[in-house]
Amino acid sequence: MFYVYLLQSQSNPKKLYVGYTSFLEDRLEQHNTAESGYTSRFQPWAIIYYEAYGKRTAAIERERQFKRHANVMIRLKSRLGLQ
Repeated sequence: MFYVYLLQSQSNPKKLYVGYTSFLEDRLEQHNTAESGYTSRFQPWAIIYYEAYGKRTAAIERERQFKRHANVMIRLKSRLGLQ
């Protein structure tokens, strides 16, 4: 399985991060142990949403949709009370 996930910084709740992986728990650990560039500045992180896909290409496309459409992130932040 491949996962598209949304992280929220626990130290700065306005910071969100979208990514994809085939090992969700391992990837979260990487984000929380400074093994990942951007996210190392806003640790710790928590997974607040994810979607599972059977094909890597589907997960990559979904991640791109999240990142491409800033209004989706704005709406998510609004729903989470982050604005």
